[in-house]
Amino acid sequence: MQRPSSAFLSLLPALATRGLQTPDQSSHFTNDHKHTYLCFWLLWSTVSLLCLFPATTAATVRVGVVGPWSCDPLFTKALPSVAARLAVEHINKDHFLSQGITFDYVILDEDCETSQSFARFLGYYKRASGFIGPVNPGYCEAASLLGKSWNKAVFSWSCIGNELDDAHSHPTFARTMPLPSVVLLSFMRYFSWAHVGIISSAEDVWVEAGIRLANALRGHGMPVGIVASVRNDHTSVRNTLAKVKKVADIRLVILVMHSVLIGGGTQKMLLETAHDMRMTDGSLVFISYDTLFYGLPYHHITQPALRYNSKLLRAYDAVLTITIESPQEQSFYQAFEKAQEQGELPRHLNPQQVSPLFGTIYSSIVFMAHAMQSVRASGQWMSGGNIAQNARNLLFKGVSLQANSSDFGMLDYVVLDTDGFSWELQPTHRIEMQTDMVRFLGRSIHFPHAGPPKTDSSCWFTRGMICSGGVNIFSIVLIFLSGFLFIFFVMGCSYCIRRKINKIRLVRGADKILLTLNDVTFINPSLSNKKLSLDDSKASDTRMSISERSLKSPFSSQSPATYENSNVVIFEGDWAWLKRLPYGNFRSITPNTSDVFELMKDMRHENINPFLGFFLDCGVFAIVTEYCSRGSLEDLLLNDDVKLDWMFKSSLILDLIKGMKYLHHRNICHGRLKSRNCVVDGRFVLKITDYGYNEVLESQRFPYVEPPAEDLLWTSPEILRGSYPGLHGTHSGDVYSFSIIMQEVVMRGPPFCMLEQSSDDIIKKVRKPPPMCRPIVSPDHAPMECIQLMKQCWNEQPEKRPTFDEIFDQFKNVNKGKKTNIIDSMLRMLEQYSSNLEELIRERTEELEIEKQKTEKLLTQMLPPSVAEALKLGTTVEPEHFDSVSLYFSDIVGFTTISANSEPIEVVDLLNDLYTTFDAVIGNHDVYKVETIGDAYMVASGVPMPNGNRHAAEIANMALDILSAVGSFKMRHMPDVPVRIRIGLHSGPCVAGVVGLTMPRYCLFGDTVTTASRMESTGMPYRIHVHSSTVNILMQLKLGYKVELRARTELKGKGIEETYWLTGRDGFTKPLPVPPILKSGVESKDFKVMLKKAVRKISTVRQVAQLTLSDEGN
Repeated sequence: MQRPSSAFLSLLPALATRGLQTPDQSSHFTNDHKHTYLCFWLLWSTVSLLCLFPATTAATVRVGVVGPWSCDPLFTKALPSVAARLAVEHINKDHFLSQGITFDYVILDEDCETSQSFARFLGYYKRASGFIGPVNPGYCEAASLLGKSWNKAVFSWSCIGNELDDAHSHPTFARTMPLPSVVLLSFMRYFSWAHVGIISSAEDVWVEAGIRLANALRGHGMPVGIVASVRNDHTSVRNTLAKVKKVADIRLVILVMHSVLIGGGTQKMLLETAHDMRMTDGSLVFISYDTLFYGLPYHHITQPALRYNSKLLRAYDAVLTITIESPQEQSFYQAFEKAQEQGELPRHLNPQQVSPLFGTIYSSIVFMAHAMQSVRASGQWMSGGNIAQNARNLLFKGVSLQANSSDFGMLDYVVLDTDGFSWELQPTHRIEMQTDMVRFLGRSIHFPHAGPPKTDSSCWFTRGMICSGGVNIFSIVLIFLSGFLFIFFVMGCSYCIRRKINKIRLVRGADKILLTLNDVTFINPSLSNKKLSLDDSKASDTRMSISERSLKSPFSSQSPATYENSNVVIFEGDWAWLKRLPYGNFRSITPNTSDVFELMKDMRHENINPFLGFFLDCGVFAIVTEYCSRGSLEDLLLNDDVKLDWMFKSSLILDLIKGMKYLHHRNICHGRLKSRNCVVDGRFVLKITDYGYNEVLESQRFPYVEPPAEDLLWTSPEILRGSYPGLHGTHSGDVYSFSIIMQEVVMRGPPFCMLEQSSDDIIKKVRKPPPMCRPIVSPDHAPMECIQLMKQCWNEQPEKRPTFDEIFDQFKNVNKGKKTNIIDSMLRMLEQYSSNLEELIRERTEELEIEKQKTEKLLTQMLPPSVAEALKLGTTVEPEHFDSVSLYFSDIVGFTTISANSEPIEVVDLLNDLYTTFDAVIGNHDVYKVETIGDAYMVASGVPMPNGNRHAAEIANMALDILSAVGSFKMRHMPDVPVRIRIGLHSGPCVAGVVGLTMPRYCLFGDTVTTASRMESTGMPYRIHVHSSTVNILMQLKLGYKVELRARTELKGKGIEETYWLTGRDGFTKPLPVPPILKSGVESKDFKVMLKKAVRKISTVRQVAQLTLSDEGN
């Protein structure tokens, strides 16, 4: 058949014989038959294509090239549209391939994310008749299944999974190249490198490839030590390489990313960083993964990436490049340039700027065309499945490669290496995929530091062997058995030694278990060995008859210690309790009993009474435990002196729950749980005792003797019915016993105390219901949740009773999560009391502060503030001299006469009303009230705080205000009699100080005080008598004070001096009383007349009051 004459077409697939014929095809038909058959075949193929490709025209097959062409610039450099157009043109020109059908192509973009890529692929159903791709292996299986559903062929070179080769599950899928994992496995087998690590770039297409490659290698039994992805930054690269460095025994590192030789920036950064981290020293071999999918030009080709980067050149010495073998006479670059010369490709394209993946795309499309031609030639229906199945046994030429499609594209690969100095890659080995052989090409691989990585055992590559350092499976089994026997022997020896040590431990050492009279001291010093033996021999005779014991007064298991009690001993300085066992043969301790003692000795819990040892001497056999001063729980409940509130009771119950929870976690059943086997220590902590008692009796082969009915009240129904052997307890049986103890604590009475029945009757009813016999607890004694829990625990069916873990959780809910420990409760009470006390102290402190403020206020009212502060601090108040002060004295004119005609209480009321009026006035002025004596009222200004010359003005202003207030003042008992005061003012120096310790007084001393008193005594009613010293200061102040010269006045002890009347001040508008015209010291006649009338009026009122009272008395 005639071929197109173009140069590039010569590189298209061609059979070794003419066309794509099977070897015996032409010998079976004559030319006529061939002609007839060919016509029929063309008609049938046309109909088939019309049915198969509904999206195309009647004679057009459109191939969809699927890849991440717009996500990655290096994929874009493959020029998929140019490669597809070139392939389609060559196919359409080749009549052997086209045979009247027009081929077309469409470039279909993958999304950058795997999930979105698949979603986008779903929309490509009508856009193509078959697909080349996908490139992203993450959705290869899904795309293949869609191809099966659409009945369209899916040809891909990058899909990895072995499951895609199953023709039944994936009939429309075909590979255009061998599995990359198979190529790598052949390479690894040849060099005996099994341990591998995989580093992929962070893009989805490479991450998915890395994961699936790791799975494929692991499927072949290869130990993949690490699978990591790396971003294109130094930190990520360094961290990832550090992780690889930590993984032991890695020989190969597969770089799943763009090769640095075609511009891969991530691989470049990774190799340079590996060189800096001394990882390219020959201990590792790096393999470039993406070169498996194209034929990298290498014949006498300088690699620009290595030529211009010496550091990368040295690092690349540790890299082996596996790529598709290409003919030496025509590489990809040569074929590309030749096609440009013949006008098949644009001349502006630089071959070295085009990714070699260009040839893979071209060859894949041609490969599909050959497969379709094979379907037509075989007379099959043109379907996706038939096209995929016929993509075998095809020999054709592509761009820079020649492939045999047997078993999906069996190509040959070469291993390329550089010596660390040259910029060219040289082939060292050929990987022949058809024979699965690796052949040496005469040039050895140059490893850094002249040595390859260590080899791994060949067992990794041998089927049927379990490889662990190269040891055969039989050797492993032998070693395992030997180790097992050795361990068994060591364990046997250890067991024997341990038994020996335990026997020694029983009688020797600080933790010995078997005790004698040399180890314990009985409380009663008169107890001798002989008496102790006699005591025990008569125990059965002296013990109270069981039938005589009532439910109201049960036997106590641990009574208070007395000197007469032979059950209490001193062991290692502390009191201990002897729990005597029935008489039997204890001449030898059986191994089982020793184990029980060891188990009991190891018990350590707050609510488990510690086992101290086993006493055997003088015919007495007893378990030794710690002595608890409060006795048993039964004793505590019967002690009316102990008040038990709900918090107290719940604390005891919770201690019991925690102790039983501990025992059951150790897989120990108590079997004898009752209130007399629960003891309470001095801190009111409940502890469980008698655990292991049944096991000791059983291991010593004591015969089982059924206890009296009284002791069976805590036993569960199933055990009473004989469902379990006599000495064996059960977990559910312990729960039942706990519920009976719970009833005892809640009701504070013996078991079944509310039924008023004998123990024998109760046991009979419990053993053989109906009716079911259980205690009756009213809600008045415990919370309803507690009663419900109790009922669950004594359920008739053991499997329906809760475990102690469940009981613990439920009981915490009963107490609303509050702590129920006795000590905690006491601490909580103390905290509450402390809080109340703090509040009380705070209140008392506030009251004290208020009283203190009142006292200080009263003190400052009695004394000047500075003096009061000094007295509070306990310091001495020194007398103080003042250069200039002003003093005020006043008294009541006729006070003696008024007092004589008034009751004492009336005089007191008069003075109180008057001085209260004065006090209200002086509060508005800078003055200090010194004292009052009778009707005399003394005020000072300028003391104790000096105020310059203002003291005269302050005193004058105050005097005017007081005089104005007196003008309107009325006595309550003599409202018609006016209160006339006379006022004297004087200024001068004085001395002030505190006098006395009891009721101290702040007093003023000096001639100024005497003179001021004389000014008052020589004054006139309703007059302010002012000394010239004060007038001089007032005039200096120039505040408009109005004074009148009184004339010369004789002052007692002073002689005759000029004095003045103060009559007002500019701006003072308050009314002043009009002074009477009298001589000094003489009372007014009008005043006497008014006083007499008032006295007569008062006398009349009193007489009338007395007559009224006498009449009422009669």
